[in-house]
Amino acid sequence: MPVSRKRAQVTLTDVARLAGVSVATASKALNARDEVAPATRRRVQQAAEELSFQPNVLARGLISGNTRTIGLLTDELSAARFAIPVLLGAENALGNEQMSVLLCDARGDAIRRQHYIRTLLARQVDGFIILGDANDLRPSLTRSIPVPVVYAYCESDDPADLSVVADDAGGAHLAAEHLVSLGRRRIAHITGDPGYRAARDRALAFAAGLSSAGLSLVGEPLFGQWSQRWGRHATSRLLASHPDIDAIFCGNDQIASGVTEALRDLGRTCPDDVAVVGYDNWEVFATECRPPLTTVDLNLEQLGATAVRHLFAALDGDQHSGVVRQPGRLVVRESTGVAPSSR
Repeated sequence: MPVSRKRAQVTLTDVARLAGVSVATASKALNARDEVAPATRRRVQQAAEELSFQPNVLARGLISGNTRTIGLLTDELSAARFAIPVLLGAENALGNEQMSVLLCDARGDAIRRQHYIRTLLARQVDGFIILGDANDLRPSLTRSIPVPVVYAYCESDDPADLSVVADDAGGAHLAAEHLVSLGRRRIAHITGDPGYRAARDRALAFAAGLSSAGLSLVGEPLFGQWSQRWGRHATSRLLASHPDIDAIFCGNDQIASGVTEALRDLGRTCPDDVAVVGYDNWEVFATECRPPLTTVDLNLEQLGATAVRHLFAALDGDQHSGVVRQPGRLVVRESTGVAPSSR
């Protein structure tokens, strides 16, 4: 009984021999080149199907000029809180177009990063997505990459590059508008490390949002750590100096979770006495908090898909530059509510 041919052993030469054409003609037929007659193309395609032929992607890339493969370069993926959903959104958008992703994690090492750039270029990737995890400014890598590049959840420091980032200011405005619409008037802000641009941008935009409604932030923004412990500590400080606070906007959901714990310990109810809004829509904190958190969702998967859309445009010759801000959305849960009518 003859041994069946393994799929990995089937070559373009085998397809050409079965179809009765030259290797060059078989290649042109499988790549849908116009110079091949329709009947010949059908014969070659039938031979390829019969042999279960899987084309060599790199070899096809040399002929067609593209490999339908994108290089995705990131740092510290194992500890990345925000990069994962961006990656999932990008991978899903690429998969919908039958494109593949080669993922490389540089782990914050410049030498490793340059090694991966060279490796991905050697694999003939059609373009790059540079993936961040802090929505912050980062050095451009474009000079060393001769194919289109889009930066996702980070902003290149070169204005000629195209960066897709989360709209931190827009999200903070959503929080301000929501609290004001509920009749809250004594509103404070507790947030994280001021070294993060996201923390600074959210604080400034939130104060501006209150100002547009004729209100002022109670006290200065309280910057600290992105932690529940800091949320508890900052709430105690805040209520000691401003006991009439009726709402707190938090820089992330971890802080907000700590804020609700401190409010309970201090005998304040949420949302009746103090409404609380978080940021990020981090499910493990937002939904398990008591009460569940109203929070701003960054729409990170959509951000990843938006980055892919702009990369596709660049691959088609429609190259853009500047910064695209992906809007967030407010997810309303029990930690905010209509203020009592006596207010």
